[in-house]
Amino acid sequence: MDTTVLEPTPASNVGTTAPLLQLRGVSKRFVQDIDLAGRIANLLGAGHRASVVQAVAGVDLEIRPGEVIGVVGESGCGKSTLGRVIAGITPPTEGSVTFLGKPVDAMDAAERRAWGLGVQMIFQNPMASLNPRMRVMDIVGEAPVVHGLVKPSQKAEYVEGLMRQVGLDPGYAQRYPHQFSGGQRQRIGIARALALKPRLIVCDEAVAALDVSIQAQVLNLFLALRREFELTYLFISHNLGVVGHVSDRVVIMYLGRIVEVATTETIFSAPNHPYTQALLAELPRLDTTRRAYLPIQGELPSPLAPPPGCAFHPRCPHAMPRCKVEAPVLRPLQPGHTSACHLNDPAP
Repeated sequence: MDTTVLEPTPASNVGTTAPLLQLRGVSKRFVQDIDLAGRIANLLGAGHRASVVQAVAGVDLEIRPGEVIGVVGESGCGKSTLGRVIAGITPPTEGSVTFLGKPVDAMDAAERRAWGLGVQMIFQNPMASLNPRMRVMDIVGEAPVVHGLVKPSQKAEYVEGLMRQVGLDPGYAQRYPHQFSGGQRQRIGIARALALKPRLIVCDEAVAALDVSIQAQVLNLFLALRREFELTYLFISHNLGVVGHVSDRVVIMYLGRIVEVATTETIFSAPNHPYTQALLAELPRLDTTRRAYLPIQGELPSPLAPPPGCAFHPRCPHAMPRCKVEAPVLRPLQPGHTSACHLNDPAP
């Protein structure tokens, strides 16, 4: 069996219009039912109800082969939940996920296996996502052996090759996660994702827990692997500066919804949505001009009780009466640039 560590995606598939993965109307709700005490209290007229969190609400998104999409938003906006839905870790409550032109709900066992192997995820906290009782040899090499990508006799050679690709000494393969630094542990997580030869990797705040100098090393590693193997990334982050360094397109999320999508250049040079503009206004700049930092007013609303109409209207400096009752829809402003804001609606 071929023991090549990672096979490049064919060049003919990169940059084509056919999406690698497609989301249509994807929503995810988490419901916490009333406990026994609450049910007893309801018998006495307390009126307790089940708690419903709308983590993702009606998301439409296309990911094309070979591109890097950055997903940005404040904590609690649904970025990580969206990534878990794409990776198949969390099933959507509503909507459809399509991989290589086939809806996941209509896949047979072989196609579901291809989707499960083709989409991998790298998590934010490398220490929490690695089994502390397993050596690196097994953390990285167990899955490809189980799925028949390599023979058990080839496992050591395969893992050593992956460790070299992510910048780790193969001599550390028998160590445990606690014997590595944070940056090294994240590299182990990258090697584990690469081990199944994926088409798409979901990076959930993959550098947020690292020192700034280590962040740069890991980001450069992502870029190098992408160039070498034509990988596709969904890069989730709350840091627009990091996303601007690695992404081709940027998706801005607010309270479970996508509010703006555009190329990275457009997002940074001509942002349309007031929330995007507010995020960019707080980015650090290397100039000597005195600036008054004005954070976004108010707090991110609770997904347990989202505001009616446009979810951003309680914090938006341009809010109109219409924003309080009517939710805007994503409208195309120009090719490749969509935004959900009533300011873009044509005048009556």
